[in-house]
Formats: sequence, structure tokens, C-alpha cells
Amino acid sequence: MACFVFVAPGTARSSQDGTPPREAGDAESWTEREIDLSGWSRTFSEDFDTLDVSARGPGSRWTAHVPWGGDFGDARFADPVEGFPFTIEDGVLRIEARKVSGRWQSGLIASVDQHFQGFSQRFGYFEIHARMPEGEGVWPAFWLVGIDRSKATAEIDVLEYYGAKPDLFKSVAHVWRRAGEGAHYSAWARHPAPQATERFNSYGVQVQEDWVTFYFNRRAVWRTPTRPEHRQPLFLMANLALGGGFSIENTPNPSVFLIDYIHVYAR
Repeated sequence: MACFVFVAPGTARSSQDGTPPREAGDAESWTEREIDLSGWSRTFSEDFDTLDVSARGPGSRWTAHVPWGGDFGDARFADPVEGFPFTIEDGVLRIEARKVSGRWQSGLIASVDQHFQGFSQRFGYFEIHARMPEGEGVWPAFWLVGIDRSKATAEIDVLEYYGAKPDLFKSVAHVWRRAGEGAHYSAWARHPAPQATERFNSYGVQVQEDWVTFYFNRRAVWRTPTRPEHRQPLFLMANLALGGGFSIENTPNPSVFLIDYIHVYAR
């Protein structure tokens, strides 16, 4: 993930290669439209009654690091141990960030292991039902990444939330290209998220052949054309990072990201 300057709600930034996000057709035909999942099949269902997570796999449903290695942000993603950084209570996953021996640690879950084995899906609707942490410096996210990273990394950030910008969230479509393979591509917008820290809300994305459409509480808030790199199986990640361009000097210790469920659907 990457941190960008915020723009006004409902607007989008163009790509780094100069190609603007297109909004073809009548905007009223899709904006605020509620997604209808009748006739869809749920292909991935994580309700956090239990948690099957290991440091790097194989064999567990979730792993606790990005598959290609390395951390990001101002907190190290910890290997899971009893009680940290993950706990389950009443069907809700609690991802905790806290200082351990003076250094911040936190948690990430990925649906594939370091060999990219696990759950991924080409096209469909991907959704998280979650409650955001409070305080400057918190940076939770729910994001999708393409399995094929041979020439570029295809990334869709369904949800990026910055505690310094309460009641807003950001959605992004990225293509991070390898050296010599062309310019990077990024298109993004920010959206209102009332009471994001006080209640659970759903944040979703529908990835189709032509459009990537983002949803808040199952109502469309923004869409951008589907890049060729996003037309591949995408795996899931959710995490509580810190920083993202904002100070962590006053970040609450501990900080907690609550996830009720993560579901994926296919037509």
C-alpha cells in the first residue's frame, strides 16, 4: 500500500501514467445503487468463530505476513502467539497494535502463504464488516492483491482508513510495475464513513471485466475501469498498520481493529 494526499469526497485522482479514471455513462445508473447478492454464491466465508492463522503457513487458512515478505508502516507485523496480536471474542476478530519493549507491533492476515497457496478469486464481490480504531496514526486496511506478480503487482485497496481523518475512508486501484515494464498506475477516491469508530460498517468491492466498483454498507460510492492486471485471481489481506504518512506520537497504546466477518461472492 501507499499513502497519497487526500482529495475531496467523491472525487478521484488520475493515474501516474496520465490516464484519468473514466466515468462513462449516466452516473445515476450506478452511484448509491445497493448491490443485490441474490443469485450469487458465497465462495469464502470467515465469521471468526475460530481463527486458523500461522506465521507463514503452509496449511493454515490465514498467514500473518505479506506473502512476498517484509513489513510496511511504523509497526512490525508479529508472528501470532496466544493473545497477541489476534484474539477472538463473540465471533469478532480483534487485531491489536501495542508497544512491546518500546517498539510497536501489530497484526496482518493474508489468505495465501509465501508460496501463494490458499484462497484467491478472479472477479466477484469482496467484503469486510469492521469497526475502525480511534486515534491519530492508526492505519487499518482491507486489500486484494493479484497472484501473478511476475511483471507487476495488481492491488485493490477496498478500505484504507487513517485515524487522523475520522469519518472518511479511501479506496484505491494500483498497478505497481516492475522496472522497465512501464509507469505505475494509481486511481483513488475518498468517501464519507460516518461513525466508523463507533459501529461496524461493511466495505466492499465488486471486480468485473470492465469496472471495479466500491461500496460502503453495500451502496456504490465510486468506480474505476478495470485494468488488465486486475483481471486475475486476487487474494485477501487485512491488517492494522500504523503511520501511513501520519505521526504515531499520540497513537493510543493499545489500538484495536475489530473485524466481524470477511466474505467473498461469485455470480
